[in-house]
Amino acid sequence: MAIILITGTSTGIGKACAEFFRARGDKIYGGSRKPDVRSDESVNAAVSEILEREGRIDILINNAGIAIAGAVEDTSIEEAKEQFEVNFFGAMRVCKAVLPAMRAQRSGYIINISSIAGLIAVPYQGLYSASKFALEGLSESLRMETRDLGIRVVLIEPGDHKTAFTQNRRKSTPSEPYCKRFETAVSRMEKDEQNGPDPAGVARLIGRIVENPNPRLRYTVGPVPERAMVWLKRWKPYWVIEMIMKQYYSH
Repeated sequence: MAIILITGTSTGIGKACAEFFRARGDKIYGGSRKPDVRSDESVNAAVSEILEREGRIDILINNAGIAIAGAVEDTSIEEAKEQFEVNFFGAMRVCKAVLPAMRAQRSGYIINISSIAGLIAVPYQGLYSASKFALEGLSESLRMETRDLGIRVVLIEPGDHKTAFTQNRRKSTPSEPYCKRFETAVSRMEKDEQNGPDPAGVARLIGRIVENPNPRLRYTVGPVPERAMVWLKRWKPYWVIEMIMKQYYSH
């Protein structure tokens, strides 16, 4: 039985992970005991409680996240800070809190939920993409720093999935130059999300990863066309990606 801490378990990928691992017989900490990832005190208290009860944490799934959509020019600095406070600094807080115990036990998996938007920027989701790009860099470094200590750091990069993320997305007030294009782009995002696959597939993928003693750094999951864009970015000039993205989100 694994001891698992999952942040952001109320809906979507976090809820799917909690249900999957609970059905497998693991012990889940999340839900009513989930830490407020904006607060050092809350995170440290939650991790300390788990360690007092269980003596170890085997798996961390950093899933808590928010999305604030808007043109970069229309996004306030306060909104940008909040986006990073949850998606980047929140994940970093929880990593830092669990690392001493994982180092002591010389084992553990840290699964950071990123996004395909953390590999390919999405128009009118610039700050969301930026927060996930930052999480990608943090995870790359953390993986190299902790590999010899028995800790496995993995990035999951989902594409669009059908979750409450759509309804919970916040939107900056669009200014006149961006208004129509912003509405078109967000409408496309919402349609793709609500037609996306069930997040249970992400949970099953994580289930396979934590059974692997040598997992890869990155696992992309979701609709095939979105995953194909990741491949294209690796092998094609960036102007090709830019053209496809601009055209896609303008219809």
